[in-house]
Amino acid sequence: MRVGGVLLASGQGRRFGSNKLLAEVEGIPLYRRAMDTLAGAGLHRLAVCSPYPEILAAGENSGFLPLRNEHAAEGISASVRLGLSAMEDLDGVLFAVCDQPYLTTESIINLINSFQELKTAICALSWQGQRGNPVIFPRDLFGELAALTGDVGGGAVIRRHPDRLLLVEAFSTWELSDVDKPEDLP
Repeated sequence: MRVGGVLLASGQGRRFGSNKLLAEVEGIPLYRRAMDTLAGAGLHRLAVCSPYPEILAAGENSGFLPLRNEHAAEGISASVRLGLSAMEDLDGVLFAVCDQPYLTTESIINLINSFQELKTAICALSWQGQRGNPVIFPRDLFGELAALTGDVGGGAVIRRHPDRLLLVEAFSTWELSDVDKPEDLP
C-alpha cells in the first residue's frame, strides 16, 4: 500500500502572536523538526502546504513537493484539499502538523504499519486513548476530505466514521504535545 504524507504548515499563528513555525526548539525551527521526522518514515510521497516561501523552499530541498497555499486564510480545509490533490493516486494519506516538536519517526512508522494491516481504517496517533495527530485516511474517504470547507479539518470526517477509527499509541506523551502559544515552548 502506498501512503503519502502531507505536512500542514499554513497556520497564521494568531494565538502565538507570530509565525510559530519559525520558533525554535533545541535550536531547530518547528517546521524543520516536522520535516525531518516525516522524511525518515518511509512515506511514498511527501508534500508541504504553506503560504510561506521559506518553508516551501526548505521542503523542496528536503524532498517534499512544495504546495503554495494561496487560500490559507480560509482555514485548515484549504491545506487539506491542497495536500490531498497531490496524493489522489495513493492508497492513504497521512496529515501531520508542524507544532508537535517531540513527535518521533518511530511513532509515525508504527502508525503507517497499523494502517497497512487494516487498509480501510482511519489511523490516528494517540496517547492513553486520546486522539491526536498525525492521522492517516484511506483512499475511499478522500472525497469527504476534499469537500471540507472553512476552518474544518479531518476531525469532521472522523466524527462521521467513528467505527473506522483506530487509535495507535505513541511511544511517549510528549509526542502529542503541541505549541499554540510562546509559553508552550520548552
